[in-house]
Amino acid sequence: MTDFVAARKAMVDCQVRPSDVTSYPIIAAMLAVPREEFVPRAARETAYLGAHIPLAPGRVLLDARSFGKMLEALNIQPTEMVLDIGCGLGYSTALLARLAEFVVGVEADEAMAAEAEAILAAQSADNAVVVAGELAAGAAAHAPYDVIVLQGAYETMPQALVDQLKLGGRIAAIHAEGAYGTCRIGIKTSAGVSWRRAFDAAAPVLPGFAAAPAFVF
Repeated sequence: MTDFVAARKAMVDCQVRPSDVTSYPIIAAMLAVPREEFVPRAARETAYLGAHIPLAPGRVLLDARSFGKMLEALNIQPTEMVLDIGCGLGYSTALLARLAEFVVGVEADEAMAAEAEAILAAQSADNAVVVAGELAAGAAAHAPYDVIVLQGAYETMPQALVDQLKLGGRIAAIHAEGAYGTCRIGIKTSAGVSWRRAFDAAAPVLPGFAAAPAFVF
């Protein structure tokens, strides 16, 4: 039987710390949140391997390295409100809840959203909620947000999400470039979102975030 506590420490020591994730609150959160509780039961034994974990067709739980580096780049503060897009079974939401004042997870799969709510409640993540709905629509009822995080890739960023971000707020997302991608950090300005490259990463494009097919004569 897997020693999940030891596996969690190994994940942090071998995947996260060597990837320039040095923030103590992030390391502490990753050591505390039981990743194995937030994956499909059949995937529990592989919860701490250094790879994305499939949640549903076209949907994954991001690998610890990628998400840890996202969190490091975002530098989330304890007073901030975060929108977590594509939260799956709630692992990312649980981590964010340990860093931020409040987190709103959005999940399109209603069954997965309900399960995420139940797991988060069992883990006493009292400053987080999960909303079932289209990922590209966000959660306008709780806006504006200081930070938005995408648990997957995008080809085009929906304006609805940009509109829910505070001026000066940050957004972290993997920009899909064919089979490859780069994680970008965006800052909302009066002119839109100003993006910078953070690190290489790849993930499936989230539903509602694909570019429209180019019209060819």
